[in-house]
Amino acid sequence: MFHDLGEVMSPINHGEIAAGLLRPYVSPENYWILAHHEVFQAYYFQDAAQLSIRDSREHFRSHPHFDACVHFCEKWDQASFDPNYNTEPLSFFEPMVKRIFARKPYWHPDHAQDPMNAAKMEMAEGYPSEGRVEVDVPASKKAKVS
Repeated sequence: MFHDLGEVMSPINHGEIAAGLLRPYVSPENYWILAHHEVFQAYYFQDAAQLSIRDSREHFRSHPHFDACVHFCEKWDQASFDPNYNTEPLSFFEPMVKRIFARKPYWHPDHAQDPMNAAKMEMAEGYPSEGRVEVDVPASKKAKVS
């Protein structure tokens, strides 16, 4: 729902806009998917747009979140362009949006692996926390650090 929020302001980097807005409230993997989804989505429209370079997403083939971004675009983003796609009213999504923004900012333990996130985690103590919730992250969803 929020992943195309920046489309109105700056289509060429709309993924980064949405990712920046949601960064404190989503996992680092989901942040990466949001920031890169427009490049991955080009896989579906590159012929119609007559892009000179095919498969720009291949620049990211070795990234650990590559497959997750492919999945997001294929299952969710691409499907939403289908005019016959069955969509829910906005009210359906309201509890989900409230749940995401109720999270304690920079809640995911993997946020600390990025210097910007680590700094923001330290600063988060200075912001109001009333109504914020802690999120339990299963070990299988945490990055494997060597």
